[in-house]
Amino acid sequence: MSDRIREKLNILADAAKYDVSCSSSGGTRKNTNKGLGDSHSSGICHTYTEDGRCVSLLKILLTNHCIFDCAYCVSRKSNDIQRAAFTVEEVVSLTMNFYRRNYIEGLFLSSGIFKNADFTMERLLRVVKKLRLEERFNGYIHLKTIPGASEELIKEAGLYADRMSINLEMPTEAGLRLLAPEKTHQEVITPLDYVQKQIVQFKEERKLIRNVPKFVPAGQSTQMVIGATPETDKEIMQTAHRFYQDFSLKRVYYSGYIPISHDQRLPVIGTQPPLIRENRLYQTDWLMRFYGFHVNEILNDSNPHLDIDIDPKLSWALRNMQYFPVDINTAAYKMILRVPGIGVGSAKKIVQARQFGRLRIDQLKKIGVAYNRARHFIQCADSPIQLRDYQGFQIKAFILAESQSKYLKHDLNQIKLF
Repeated sequence: MSDRIREKLNILADAAKYDVSCSSSGGTRKNTNKGLGDSHSSGICHTYTEDGRCVSLLKILLTNHCIFDCAYCVSRKSNDIQRAAFTVEEVVSLTMNFYRRNYIEGLFLSSGIFKNADFTMERLLRVVKKLRLEERFNGYIHLKTIPGASEELIKEAGLYADRMSINLEMPTEAGLRLLAPEKTHQEVITPLDYVQKQIVQFKEERKLIRNVPKFVPAGQSTQMVIGATPETDKEIMQTAHRFYQDFSLKRVYYSGYIPISHDQRLPVIGTQPPLIRENRLYQTDWLMRFYGFHVNEILNDSNPHLDIDIDPKLSWALRNMQYFPVDINTAAYKMILRVPGIGVGSAKKIVQARQFGRLRIDQLKKIGVAYNRARHFIQCADSPIQLRDYQGFQIKAFILAESQSKYLKHDLNQIKLF
């Protein structure tokens, strides 16, 4: 690798680290015609798939030159940083060489916007076409859609990429106008809607015609910056819910704002992003997608913000004590899922196991239930204490006392338990 390529790689890999929407889950591209790579069997790495695999990608920008001046972005045109740009051939060469050395198993390619949207999107398209058609690369490719690019370019890119994503940036239009007045949410909604309709159309055609090519087989995702603008958690998650519903997104990513500017429009939050809040938003997202919760159950006008000291599932349970205790041996699967300390896997095992007899505490622990947390909300064959013996604030104190949080310390001596 030449010194110039290494310098570009350092600059453009560092600029790409702020984009967190690079999950690889859903890739199914198989190796054919003795090509190189196989995203179907091995996945990608340095990100986490839905089944917990850690995989790794070459994650770079094509360029960090940009015509926009978004206050929260390190690549904004007014920022005094070192600029660089890869050629199409350089990205292809890096990807192939890194793959052959087993450094990576896929590519995440984004870009600043130089000249205009179509000019940038056309170069991204050339990269993926060259990888697929000339290098016969069958590994995973996640490609960023450029807002404002033509439908023709987006459609062609979707035939070669496994996943496409486009960043919503701010959770609300008002927040986007404040920090990126040159952009609008509609510029994101339009391509998301177009790609989703194409995905559906290609699937329908495949039912009738055998050799219809795959189109964005791993779906779409988006990303929101959290903490740069004053939206409530309720507004953030309602936006995420709407985008899941309207565009069947695979994931919405929440990126805690990292201070990179002294712009007076941006908040002063020290040097660390709001990681705990970011984590709570991901937990809420998980509850919406896998646990049957509606966003309005977790966040509403009465509770517009998530609790920082406890997870959203526990917070909901403490606010809705009328639903507990849940009898593990008779309750419906959907209600068992709502018990703090019981995950999807454990809930399924409980439903299966109780067909052979009433479940007891030791059996729940073997199944994988976090019993020290769940015990406050359940009844089983040998439960020692009824839930009604304690109030919600007491149960919260018990659980905080037993937790070993690396982020928070609680002065539980100040909480009156009885």
